[in-house]
Amino acid sequence: MIKNGKQGFSRAFWTVNTVELLERGAYYGVFIVITLYLSRILGFSDIEAGLISGIFSGGLYLLPTFTGAYADKIGFRNSLIIAFTFLSAGYFGLAILPTILESSGLVDYSGEIKFTGLNESGYRWAIIPVMLILMFGGSFIKSVIAGTIAKETTESTRAQGFSIFYMMVNIGSFSGKTVVKPLRDALGDMGLIYINYFSAILTVIALILIIIFFSSTKHEGEGKSFGEIFNSFYKVLTNVRLLTLILIITGFWIVQHQLYATMPKYVTRLAGDNAAISWYANVNPLVVVLTVTLITRLMASKTPLFSMIIGMLIMPVSALVMASGNLFAKTEINLGFMSMHPIALMMIIGIGIQGLAESFISPRYLQFFSLQAPKGEEGLYLGFSHLHSFLSSVLGFGISGFLLSKYCPDPKLFSSHEEWQSASSNAHYIWYFFCNDKYYFCLISDNLWNSNEKN
Repeated sequence: MIKNGKQGFSRAFWTVNTVELLERGAYYGVFIVITLYLSRILGFSDIEAGLISGIFSGGLYLLPTFTGAYADKIGFRNSLIIAFTFLSAGYFGLAILPTILESSGLVDYSGEIKFTGLNESGYRWAIIPVMLILMFGGSFIKSVIAGTIAKETTESTRAQGFSIFYMMVNIGSFSGKTVVKPLRDALGDMGLIYINYFSAILTVIALILIIIFFSSTKHEGEGKSFGEIFNSFYKVLTNVRLLTLILIITGFWIVQHQLYATMPKYVTRLAGDNAAISWYANVNPLVVVLTVTLITRLMASKTPLFSMIIGMLIMPVSALVMASGNLFAKTEINLGFMSMHPIALMMIIGIGIQGLAESFISPRYLQFFSLQAPKGEEGLYLGFSHLHSFLSSVLGFGISGFLLSKYCPDPKLFSSHEEWQSASSNAHYIWYFFCNDKYYFCLISDNLWNSNEKN
């Protein structure tokens, strides 16, 4: 086993961290503009785009509960090959779907999107099977990558291992989102299509890396019978402590999902279509990359739950800051080196606060779940840990579509700019819905504080 001399991590550890960086770059490059892709390219309404995105994102986090258990049985290497094969096919499908529209006459050959008629076209619903392919492939990633980190680290190196993992996640996230703006600047809305080719290339590279480099000596749990898988599945589903933590984290993570559900449309409608939404979103992974290792070290003597509680108290503040942008005069703020719309400026600050909260929560949350997992069941437990994202995705995206329609509707639905301004004057109310009450703190204290040092 090849190890890094300083940390002692295995080749499998570094391989999965590398492909995680590529997979996150692919995912976030597409996902940061997925609601714009659904509305501007395929003609879905805000509510439809929100529901489709929410179900996709939710399914991506629900399926790992099942695919994680299956990954324990067939082995992590086989699971990763399946995952990246499906992801590559899915992103390629998103890229070529508009070609089908082009052949149907809904898009002209110069690449200019023709919105007339798209809302009545049945072609747009072809997005569903494509997103199901992506959902299935991505579900293996959620459980297997984190499961490999758990297998390839010891209790003494696990916190640092998950800190490195989460840093790689956010480097990938930053890279993927950075590509979006140059594509949109160069190609307009066609950039929403071509970003999918970029993502497909990244996942193909990841597939090749797994085939060539991934190997592990940790094979506990492989070859289980389906009866054994069912018994393990029942055990994790009846773990009250884990279920309680998932429900609590859900309330706070609904705010995080608004970075993709609400922010792109909210900012482009209020601050202008040239707003660099993907770069604003990049503040989140940038803050995480800069702070997660330091925070993990500062919290090293504290339990995972203590660190998570701090992050949970920080998260609602981000939504309040995001809401404050609409309370300023609608004139650009001079920052000395540049001018920025107040909506954009306060959104950036709020996103930064959100990233700080994540640095306290996410690595230690995964560590907490990994410590509960018996040998050979890491895939199941780490897959189950993503259940909170299923709940927060479905709720967050679903609520977002309705709130956007009510408080910040599409300007194209109005006959005049003045009429739209009146309808969107209270757009900041959206963020108040995502500010969580402090009863979550009391709930986590009552149910989880009395944990032993291992937890």
